[in-house]
Amino acid sequence: MRLGDFEIVEPVPELQDAIAIAMLKPWVDVGGSGTLTLKLLERQMAAQELGRLARPGKFFDFTRERPTMKWDNGIRSLDVPNSTVNHAKDPATGRDFLFFHLREPHMNGEDYCDAIVEVIKHFNVVEYCRIGGMYDEVPHTRPLKITGSLPDEHLDQLTGLISPRRNTYQGPTSIVNLVSEGLDAVGIESASLMVHVPHYVQLEEDYMAAARLLEALCLMYGMPRFLANKTRGERQYEQIEQAVTDNEEVRARIVQMEEAYDEEVPRVPDGVSDEVALPETMEEFLREAGKKLDDEDPAATA
Repeated sequence: MRLGDFEIVEPVPELQDAIAIAMLKPWVDVGGSGTLTLKLLERQMAAQELGRLARPGKFFDFTRERPTMKWDNGIRSLDVPNSTVNHAKDPATGRDFLFFHLREPHMNGEDYCDAIVEVIKHFNVVEYCRIGGMYDEVPHTRPLKITGSLPDEHLDQLTGLISPRRNTYQGPTSIVNLVSEGLDAVGIESASLMVHVPHYVQLEEDYMAAARLLEALCLMYGMPRFLANKTRGERQYEQIEQAVTDNEEVRARIVQMEEAYDEEVPRVPDGVSDEVALPETMEEFLREAGKKLDDEDPAATA
């Protein structure tokens, strides 16, 4: 079945009051925080593929994100970068979920966002939540900070876990934010969660970051709390602690970050908007990420 730009796997499931959780790479997926979170949820719920873009080349430049050649049981195949969506039913709550693995489009961004909105509308989604992670000047010795934009009902659920403040950010951002605008126009709730990862902790898979996102998602959607298991992340961060113990310069900087962290009290002040500002460093982060992508693009230096 073709649904806009997405090819949907048949038989097409019927979902009711579904929750859509999306991640976006490469911009805000440091430590694979969003990717890893979705994979852990999909494994728990035995998710199955729902669909993928029928012609990903309409949106992605394959000189920036290269296809890869793979061998499987002696058969060679070409793996083309794509955006996919999986579906599952939470065995604990009986609730339907969609999981969007999104890539930042290189072209036709408005059409890309329209295609995502069309899928969300078709499958009776009542709330869309985008998750991710970014580097920030925060210490590994404290619970990782989460910021986000949340409907009122989730603010009380996450009191003490997120750091809400008025959203006054202006600057570069992702075109995929048009998805939230499109959903707002048709009355579908949108939320976002961003975990802040220590900038000196650059893990390919940051399990502590994923555990923090899962902790928030479990509270928001009534999923079992055991999903937010910090054991593996704690082991990773213990190794980081050992690595910085003898570096006096790094230790001194971490102490400064701890002091700044401890001055912030994560509460919802009276009269404050339920939206949360991205940190002031976001503009610099996006510019650096874009520069990195350009540096990795062979065409950029041709």
